[in-house]
Amino acid sequence: MNATVASLTSKSLLGRRRTLVLLLLPLALLALCTLARVLAGLDPEIARELDGALAPDLLGAFGIAILMPLLSLIAGTGSIGPEIDEGSIVYLLAKPLNRYSIVVTKLVVAVGVVLVFGVLPIAVAGVVLTGEVGSVTIGYAVGALAAGIAYSAAFLLLAVVTRNAVVVGLIYALIWESLVGGLVPGAQTLSVQQWSLSVVQHVLGASAGRLDVEAAVGFGTGLVLLAFVSVTATVYAGRRLQTLRLNDEA
Repeated sequence: MNATVASLTSKSLLGRRRTLVLLLLPLALLALCTLARVLAGLDPEIARELDGALAPDLLGAFGIAILMPLLSLIAGTGSIGPEIDEGSIVYLLAKPLNRYSIVVTKLVVAVGVVLVFGVLPIAVAGVVLTGEVGSVTIGYAVGALAAGIAYSAAFLLLAVVTRNAVVVGLIYALIWESLVGGLVPGAQTLSVQQWSLSVVQHVLGASAGRLDVEAAVGFGTGLVLLAFVSVTATVYAGRRLQTLRLNDEA
């Protein structure tokens, strides 16, 4: 970790315009969950649904499947992508800083942004839907954090290896994770969404069956794959920075 790099990255990520964009999705999630809770107070049928699978469905389909990859895309690519695109990365690389330290610092800042704008709103949404800080709220918050770390590392790497990181990341997040990874059985085993869902299922324990929460992979497999993607993407991003020459076009 490098405090100076962390400070510069935080200021870059939390500019006025980007902060407004970061707020849109969590506010949409909270508004949707609040509406569901209000309607539950008016309709006993909806209240019964909230006590059943509706809360996990909302937190899973909107929170983990849509909110987390999109927020992580903004945070992961935004932590280093603009510096590479503008060429200002050369000033940072000219300093006597370990390239891996730069990557790890930027990843930590990106995960911090995802935690504030993604994980915490999902936890609040869970409390709104269930009325308690129970296994559903904790499970989806922990699962979202696990997904956010893996997504952020992958998207940070993407920003290092290509100028089109945002476009490629959007295609991946919206098509693979939200559609293919959530619906096609064979592809589900290669989805960060499903790996993080295995964490949720583990936290829910015996109540996972009642709530119809079932991941395509087991908890151990999901945890190993999440760790593998996070570590591999971080290490490779650091290696790519090490081989980036200062006279290269950024």
